[in-house]
Amino acid sequence: MRLTDIMSGAGLSIYAQIALVIFVAAFVAIVIRTFAPSRNREMDELARLPLEDERYAPQPPVER
Repeated sequence: MRLTDIMSGAGLSIYAQIALVIFVAAFVAIVIRTFAPSRNREMDELARLPLEDERYAPQPPVER
């Protein structure tokens, strides 16, 4: 008996279909979350982040 005969008789093909459905659902959820209109302001802030020097510039030490 060959391994392919054992695997085809085991009925494991349903797992591939379940994995595909889970992957597609996760992909759609990520796309919807990324392009949701409610996240426009957050995405704009993140897009401008590399251009903002003052916000994350190192501050000089405070003298006492």
